[in-house]
Amino acid sequence: MKNLNQKLSEIKVIPVIAIKDASKAVKLAQVLIENGLPCAEITFRTEQAALAMKNMRAAYPEMLIAAGTVLTSQQVDQAIDAGVDFIVSPGFNPTTVAYCQQRNIVIIPGVNNPSLVEQAMAMGLHTLKFFPAEASGGTSMLKALSAVYPVKFMPTGGVNPKNVKDYLSISSVLACGGTWMVPNDLIDNEQWDTLAQLVRDVAGIID
Repeated sequence: MKNLNQKLSEIKVIPVIAIKDASKAVKLAQVLIENGLPCAEITFRTEQAALAMKNMRAAYPEMLIAAGTVLTSQQVDQAIDAGVDFIVSPGFNPTTVAYCQQRNIVIIPGVNNPSLVEQAMAMGLHTLKFFPAEASGGTSMLKALSAVYPVKFMPTGGVNPKNVKDYLSISSVLACGGTWMVPNDLIDNEQWDTLAQLVRDVAGIID
């Protein structure tokens, strides 16, 4: 987990993507890598999510790829078969966590209150997604949780160019998940130059 945490802290912002057409995944990965974000969280919100992950992995073996919005053991299996590096879930489901541990793949489950943090820690987890970040109290809640628990967080949900630096300034935050640099309409319409600029802009914000 230390190696993954190190990678997340170096990248700082993880693009969270709902891709409808897996044939566009490789080009999207190229845009992300060439413009400074060599990573992607592909969410299981579309039918072609697993194929998109598989296509990205085949084209870019060194890219950091996560499966997001993982809700079932079947999706865990699909993600592992696609070659992802880790699993991300919106909430804390002990069954899903236990299955990931059984399959020997890292899971970063979503939490947004002290009880969930403690339940996650009880299962040996110390890197957690803070979701939905803004709706759950934002940086104030995150600072309160960080003062009590020895865990690292990946805030996602409502993170944007205006507040991402505030989240990243918290010592317990490894990286933030965001969608603003990978809007669905630009992917659907293959507006790669515009996407490239949005990705480059992220580096300008967090440097």
